[in-house]
Amino acid sequence: MRPRVEKKIKVLVIGAKGMLGQELADIFEKDGDYEVFAWDKEELDITKEKEVDFKVGKLKPLFIINAVAYNAVDKAEDPQEFKIAKKLNGGAPGYLAKIAKKTGATFVHYSTDYVFDGEPDMPEPKGCSRSCFSCTLHKNFKPQIGFDENARPNPVNNYGRSKLLGEKNVQRNSKKYYIIRLSRLFGKPGKSQEAKKSFFDSMLEFGRNKKHKEARVIDEEISCFTYAPDLAKKTKEMLEAKKPFGIYHIVNEGACTWHEAVLELYKQSKIRKKVIPINSEDLPRPARRPYHSALLNTKLHPLRDWKSALKDYLRVLKK
Repeated sequence: MRPRVEKKIKVLVIGAKGMLGQELADIFEKDGDYEVFAWDKEELDITKEKEVDFKVGKLKPLFIINAVAYNAVDKAEDPQEFKIAKKLNGGAPGYLAKIAKKTGATFVHYSTDYVFDGEPDMPEPKGCSRSCFSCTLHKNFKPQIGFDENARPNPVNNYGRSKLLGEKNVQRNSKKYYIIRLSRLFGKPGKSQEAKKSFFDSMLEFGRNKKHKEARVIDEEISCFTYAPDLAKKTKEMLEAKKPFGIYHIVNEGACTWHEAVLELYKQSKIRKKVIPINSEDLPRPARRPYHSALLNTKLHPLRDWKSALKDYLRVLKK
């Protein structure tokens, strides 16, 4: 008798040609327990509710993972572009959440640190009475500054507003969901024509171009980086561990400014180029950015430090 073949778990990855989507599809495809459906815009237009309802409803996957996003932060300040952002980042996740609820699937959706305003609460040590005349509690206290999963969103740009709308629509239309917030994603460029380069890829290209004698980089806007393969792996672990549904923050450990990130990038890449720190006002951009939007992960084991992840990524680029 032939051994009984267990039925494979259906996983639908939407946005499979993007930077994160390709890593998600890859990590599930390497596991023989899963049957992976890697869809991009050619297979599904997630802004059309009837199409979502029919195609996803017919497939009936156990896990629906949405890695699609409009992420042109500055372009979204244009009224017409904002309408597109709201459709893709706001309305579409709601349609996917509805079909997930209808079919009993678990829905995974990715959001951003830009749902916050950049003004995190300053933590105090346990027992603090806010009367500092004779207090010694702060002596060895090192506060972890940032936004945890329960912090109140208050976006300062249209991109953040569109992503917050998506979060609300997911919460409104499904109970079996994971909303995963990330920031400053980097990894192998996506295969989609719309996929944009990561900050590190852009700065590597700039640093290796001998026409540029120096790099002027903003030494503000503190946040965390997220390595796409690390995030994909953690997403799979969450689903398999059946973590409680809700909002999660998944970023690589260590917050820094853009300037600090470039210094580390050029150090590891052995690029000798002067990196000059500048203020946000020195680089006019249509969209406001949060001054400090580091995401605090209080629910999961932390990811490795971003410098270690960057080292791995640079090694991948050499292959």
